[in-house]
Amino acid sequence: MTTPTIVWFRRDLRLADHQALCAAVERGGPIIPLFIRDEAVDALGAAPAWRIGEAVRVFGDALADKSSKLVLRSGPAQDVLTDLVIETGAGAVYWSRSYDPDYRDRDTSIKSALADRGVDARSFEGHLLFEPWRVTTKTGGFYKVFTPMWKSLRGTELPSCLPAPTTLPAPDTWPKSDRLEDWALGAAMHRGADVLAPHARVGEAAALDRLHEFLDGPVRSYGTDRDFPAKKATSGLSENLTHGEISPLQCWHAGWKIAHQGSDDAEVFLKELVWREFAYHLLHHTPRIAHDNWREEWGAFPWNTDENDPKVQAWLRGRTGIRFVDAAMREMYVTGTMHNRARMIVASYLTKHLLSHWKIGKAWFEDCLIDWDPASNAMGWQWAAGSGPDAAPYFRVFNPVTQLDKFDKNGTYANRWIAEGVSRPTETALSYFDAIPRSWGMQASDGYPAPVVTAEAGRKVALAAYENRGF
Repeated sequence: MTTPTIVWFRRDLRLADHQALCAAVERGGPIIPLFIRDEAVDALGAAPAWRIGEAVRVFGDALADKSSKLVLRSGPAQDVLTDLVIETGAGAVYWSRSYDPDYRDRDTSIKSALADRGVDARSFEGHLLFEPWRVTTKTGGFYKVFTPMWKSLRGTELPSCLPAPTTLPAPDTWPKSDRLEDWALGAAMHRGADVLAPHARVGEAAALDRLHEFLDGPVRSYGTDRDFPAKKATSGLSENLTHGEISPLQCWHAGWKIAHQGSDDAEVFLKELVWREFAYHLLHHTPRIAHDNWREEWGAFPWNTDENDPKVQAWLRGRTGIRFVDAAMREMYVTGTMHNRARMIVASYLTKHLLSHWKIGKAWFEDCLIDWDPASNAMGWQWAAGSGPDAAPYFRVFNPVTQLDKFDKNGTYANRWIAEGVSRPTETALSYFDAIPRSWGMQASDGYPAPVVTAEAGRKVALAAYENRGF
């Protein structure tokens, strides 16, 4: 008989379009699905840790429906895999490739150690549309600007999606598994977990429903409506793509099907998928973007690095007195996500109006987002701050007041999330006070604060700082 294959699941918690899983089925023999609470999981912030716990729970149920099982183990990944290979006699370990520089070298080491034991250790594509090292400019380099990359990839023919396996052969005896509830992955969320939970759409089935709902309607006005945070105009799929509950290839083919029917707006959606690819492209070729300034000349820029600064704390808590910023920060705390236009506004306000380091914002998002993604979060923050892949930071200081007037003229979005000073606050606005730590001492009956820095004053400070540094 063919020896068992261990399929190590990570941010690829789905059955369809899963190269590693299909390769395991093709190899023959029993399949042992495995999820490890390893160093990567333990490094997650509060909301991402809660969300991956939910993803694991739902995926475990999906495997059970296939008469299979998700084995849970804790510890350093290499140790867990080695022990399980010895315990089960597995002859192969397959997994989907990671592009995070913090764990890429680790995965290479694991592959080598398993191969030394005679194990067929292989990693597969699946998290991206295009492997970063295969996408090159005409001169053979990597892309540092998005638009040329999009133009290069726009017409690329990609393979069809792989169907979900109909059966997953089980071993005669299942190896011992941890209990998911014992991991308490949502513990750091405290009372906020119950507030956030109704806003998450977890699992492969939910992700596919979400894609179809988007393509059946909102995509047809996506090009214009996506900038209006009060409208239900975006796909919301970042949450599911982050955990691999749907593959980007599934989104790509479904989106092009609509685009070929004459929808220019569907192509705008596809462009956003490639924006995600661009983030991983930069992460692969310039891994410093994850932790340091992508533009190295920004190393001496005089950002405030004190996260306990009262103005920074006001930003963290949605109490800046700038309604667009405060609404967005509260939306994130309640739902675990934030509208994309709002992300640009809050990032610009922190890094330019408050002249505070993008690393403070990046770390807060890492703790609060259920769609947290190492590449997109790092690039997004540096793009907004000016230290990343963008040509003209001097000219891009968003005015959060005029932006709100332009994209939320009736105040629907702001009122959805801000309760102070409102006679009848919305349920979503009030839910923020159920989620936040009691130590913050905030109540819906508080008065709404005056701006910690006005839009006009903040812009002048930012532009003066740029001029003084020669930008």
